[in-house]
Amino acid sequence: MPLNLAVQMDPIERINIRGDSTFALLLEAQARGHALSYYTPDRLALRGKDVYATVRPLKVQDVEGGHFALGDERRIELKSFDVILMRQDPPFDLNYITATHLLERLAPATLVVNDPGHVRNAPEKVFVTLFPELMPATLVTRDLAEIRAFRAEHGDIVMKPLYGHGGGAVFRVTSDDLNFGSLYDMFAVTFREPWVVQQWIPGVKRGDKRIILVDGEFAGAVNRVPAADDLRSNMVRGGAAEATDLTPREREICARLGPALRQRGLLFTGIDVIDGYLTEINVTSPTGIRAIKKLGGPDIAAMIWDRIEAMRKR
Repeated sequence: MPLNLAVQMDPIERINIRGDSTFALLLEAQARGHALSYYTPDRLALRGKDVYATVRPLKVQDVEGGHFALGDERRIELKSFDVILMRQDPPFDLNYITATHLLERLAPATLVVNDPGHVRNAPEKVFVTLFPELMPATLVTRDLAEIRAFRAEHGDIVMKPLYGHGGGAVFRVTSDDLNFGSLYDMFAVTFREPWVVQQWIPGVKRGDKRIILVDGEFAGAVNRVPAADDLRSNMVRGGAAEATDLTPREREICARLGPALRQRGLLFTGIDVIDGYLTEINVTSPTGIRAIKKLGGPDIAAMIWDRIEAMRKR
């Protein structure tokens, strides 16, 4: 049965369709005959108990430079949609959090993917700390004394802002790096949130594996190898995508996380694993599914829509 679908995302004219997972989901939904509408988060409105948005009908095609067409605007109560994809990118700021509060009001009439309340309560670099046994040594703090003690214990470390994304402001600090004090001062002025400080994993040079789970089950993976002159493996930062299989340790990580993801309604998640260590659980706007398919892996967009359609039939 065709579904009435809306996507809440960043401006569609700015996306890079070659690697955009939201675009892959829209192509698959359209191929299945679902009706697409589009809006950006700034078009949300709460009036009384009802949540509205100004939306536009959407058609997509896999053509760079001509990948979308929009119809006329209309203001509509969001409960009239069967499904809403919450797919705007971070930053995970108060604007993002406000959107989760508004979309949370649509249940049970409308299925929001991922569940907005649990997206709000499971930011990538915080949610993952519920599973310390799967992670490298990790500290979350702004306290200089805590960071110094952690560095003294573990030697080389990585520092990154707690709510950063896309590999931005990720630094490796060696045990004898004289820039540590200056870096701390820069972080203190630039970021209001705490920082994540982790033990350096030398195996990152072999890649940072993005593993996709659909409703808590392993769906596919891509290994992202950093450029020779960069520690970051994110593909938007120049990382190269390679086909990959899971190790027994990575399968163990997936099995450990699966029940927690299903329980929270986090249907589409992407976890990051470096040399057998879990580093992040991405729930806001995971990506990687186009790269996985391009490298000969499964069609994860189809898997996600199979699950959404099954949930709507209940």
